[in-house]
Amino acid sequence: MMQLTNTQWSITEENIAQAALEKAKEREINALITTVRQQASGIQEFDDLWYLHDFLSARRYDLDGKYDSRNATVIFALAGLVKEGWLKLGELEGLDKEKITKVSAMTRII
Repeated sequence: MMQLTNTQWSITEENIAQAALEKAKEREINALITTVRQQASGIQEFDDLWYLHDFLSARRYDLDGKYDSRNATVIFALAGLVKEGWLKLGELEGLDKEKITKVSAMTRII
């Protein structure tokens, strides 16, 4: 059975993982900005403002938890981002093969 937590990370691997998380976050935020601009341009009524507010609150909550870079959970974060399309496995080049295998496997079960 593959152990997912308590994996040892070299400084280089930590830097690769952090850079991948930042790249994915930037992509997701840019997509969010585009969506918000589209939604904001369609505001017609007062209730539309509250819809946008609620949408942004939910997205903030999601984003705040998604980009966790703690060594014990980073495999889960990376796998989720690959599964959602914000990252590609090739962007994790430089990580130990076992870690890439774990990320790949996790994309199929989360």
